[in-house]
Amino acid sequence: MKIEDCQALYDKVIYDLKNALDQDSFEALSLEGKKISKFLNGYIYVVADDEYSLSRINKFYINMINGYLKKYTTETILLKFLSAEEMQAINNKEEVTATSVEQDLDSKYRPGNIDATYTFTNFVVGKSNKFAYTYAIQTAENPGKHFNPLYIFGGVGIGKTHLMQAIGNYMLDKDINKKVLYIEAKEFCDDYIHACNQSQSEKQKKIDEFHNRYRDIDVLLVDDIQILCGKDKTQEEFFTLFNFLIDRNKQIVITCDRPANSLDGMADRLKSRFDQGLTVDITAPELELRLDILRKKIKTLSNKSDLPDEVLNFIASSFASNIRELEGALKRVFFYSVFNDSPITLDLAKESLNSLLKAQKNANKYSNNTQTYENIQSVVSSYYGITVSDLISTKRSAKIALPRHIAMYLIKEIYDLPYKKIGSMFGGRDHTTVISACEKIENDLKTNEELKMAVENIKKKLNI
Repeated sequence: MKIEDCQALYDKVIYDLKNALDQDSFEALSLEGKKISKFLNGYIYVVADDEYSLSRINKFYINMINGYLKKYTTETILLKFLSAEEMQAINNKEEVTATSVEQDLDSKYRPGNIDATYTFTNFVVGKSNKFAYTYAIQTAENPGKHFNPLYIFGGVGIGKTHLMQAIGNYMLDKDINKKVLYIEAKEFCDDYIHACNQSQSEKQKKIDEFHNRYRDIDVLLVDDIQILCGKDKTQEEFFTLFNFLIDRNKQIVITCDRPANSLDGMADRLKSRFDQGLTVDITAPELELRLDILRKKIKTLSNKSDLPDEVLNFIASSFASNIRELEGALKRVFFYSVFNDSPITLDLAKESLNSLLKAQKNANKYSNNTQTYENIQSVVSSYYGITVSDLISTKRSAKIALPRHIAMYLIKEIYDLPYKKIGSMFGGRDHTTVISACEKIENDLKTNEELKMAVENIKKKLNI
């Protein structure tokens, strides 16, 4: 099939998807206007913009997308979405990586959106996560009995989602008929909003469907619960669901980026419910654990049994707080080696990771200051005479929107965090909303003297 024919098919499918989803959910996928990368062996390859959109596409929408594709062709073809690195590996005929990408994505996800690759077996255990790992296994073995809910908190990219979905996989391995549902809190919000925003004749039907989806289950796994902060109506719905499942001894597992009592903008009665079970934390991985993770990851990337110790130590020492970044750095070194047809040495590792380390250095350049992300929100709110709860709420008045945009802009400027992460700090807003806010403040600072003075004053209060 010619690439232009593939492009025409893709455009039709994305048009159908756009009509099926609400605007925010569709825009978060960043699929409109994308160009086909390659057609090979019955697969139409498309490179996703970032890890967040790639994850959502392949977890929640790939079956819908390929369902639409069948409407427009009788040929046996599928759309595949992948990262730029994976596409590069295919183009450079990296056999191992290309083979893994060619695997049917449907086989990766089990009933209830459970990622089959997240298991207890391949979860690398160390001092920083041993407590959480131990009680996750006990929860999986005795669902709904002892630790309900199980509340797991910790920073970004340190294994919370892996551990949560390992519970789901363990239960499905014991009983494939067990009804396990994994969702991101934002998906719960989107589903509820979609059910409510219907015509009067359709609204009750959609709400009933919403209730059936979330209540007719044995295990509920909710990722990033902090996204519910500031969303009062959605919190009420989740509170009702929580009580419904707990009363029936159905297991609930929740992940969050902070302890429940630190969730500003979350109803007290929900925080109390979260605390009624068992709370466990995962901290940043120690050096020994990071090295173990790298050694295990190597086996999935190459038939090599190991890399030079100096390379492993360099990567492990450079990416100390985030397992996702650690594994991403290792992948980057491998792909860089393949692309340049060069052996992996310390010099090559440093060269391949140079841009990532520069970005990391920029994010840490204010690390000696006392402010945190929350402190930035607090100082901005105080400056404009509003509360932090207002700042992260769904309110859109100009009085709140401007300081919200400024806070987003400052967090991005100072820490250079991913837009998705910043969005999660403001009630789970979509990354496109954060991009728009940051760009608006940046542009307005060039011409708006009043805004420029306000930002400078806020920075002084932050000791920047």
